[in-house]
Amino acid sequence: MTDLPVPRLLDRFGRVGRDLRVSVTDRCNLRCTYCMPAEGLDWLPKPEMLTDDELVRLVGVMVGLGVTNVRLTGGEPLLRRSLVDVVGRIAALEPRPRIAMTSNGIGLDRLAAPLAAAGLDRVNVSLDTISPQQFRDLTRRDRFEDVERGLKAAADAGLVPVKVNAVAMRGINDDGVADLLQWCLDRGYALRFIEQMPLDAQHAWDRTQMVSQTEILERLGERFRLTPVEGRGSAPAELFHVDGGPQTVGVIASVTAPFCAACDRARLTADGQLRNCLFSRTEVDLRGPLRDGASDAEITDLIVGEMWAKKAGHGIDRPDFVQPDRPMSAIGG
Repeated sequence: MTDLPVPRLLDRFGRVGRDLRVSVTDRCNLRCTYCMPAEGLDWLPKPEMLTDDELVRLVGVMVGLGVTNVRLTGGEPLLRRSLVDVVGRIAALEPRPRIAMTSNGIGLDRLAAPLAAAGLDRVNVSLDTISPQQFRDLTRRDRFEDVERGLKAAADAGLVPVKVNAVAMRGINDDGVADLLQWCLDRGYALRFIEQMPLDAQHAWDRTQMVSQTEILERLGERFRLTPVEGRGSAPAELFHVDGGPQTVGVIASVTAPFCAACDRARLTADGQLRNCLFSRTEVDLRGPLRDGASDAEITDLIVGEMWAKKAGHGIDRPDFVQPDRPMSAIGG
């Protein structure tokens, strides 16, 4: 019998870290009402950001520990000028990880082809509405057509399946979820609804205002026939065939139906902090030791220790739950 390697990114509950979310910047060119105030946030000073060399080195250490999927996030990752080069350097790692990106789509019309050539495999684009006026109201920017162009460019560049991420908000865009699904089906995009989570900079999240998975499926069910897709694994989205398939729609129900028991994710922030959970109140500093000359073995010890300390779940339903200090834009989606 061949001895199998012992998983390095193991936690106390038997979960193995395979998926790394890397925030390449905390900056964003939209001001979505459920994410940040109209005036924006205090962005990280450039000296606090990981350099390209530092970022790629940390990703390389994680890949050596068993990470097989790397997702580049932000903020808005397309705002990092060196993004194409960073993708190319991650794609050159051995063993090569799968590389995905979550973006708002602005600028993707110019960068989809270069990113694909550099090694990007797939892209998710955030889009909550297909109404240009509603888009302006939600994002405080008139950029809907830019996102449309970005989505088409991603499909043309072969970054498929192109996925669309949407947050349904009560009294704002929840009446348009079926229209958004039809729009995505017509264009061959895979739509994923995400329950609104307590990660806004304003700390104004109110569960009673959140549109749940059950409500989303009920609204979609008024127009489409949905049947569950078997074999979810560690994927965050529960998928449903639409009208018999093959196209699907998904719901990421992080609040009402958390998938913590199968979570295989870790997050690296743009300033080099490793988080073992999106909702963690703690994180371990990798940038400081890195800049102080730490070896890969020393960095490995920090990473392994942080992953081992991962809790059983995020605890949103616990009475002692406290929202993380960092908003989503600073943690990385």
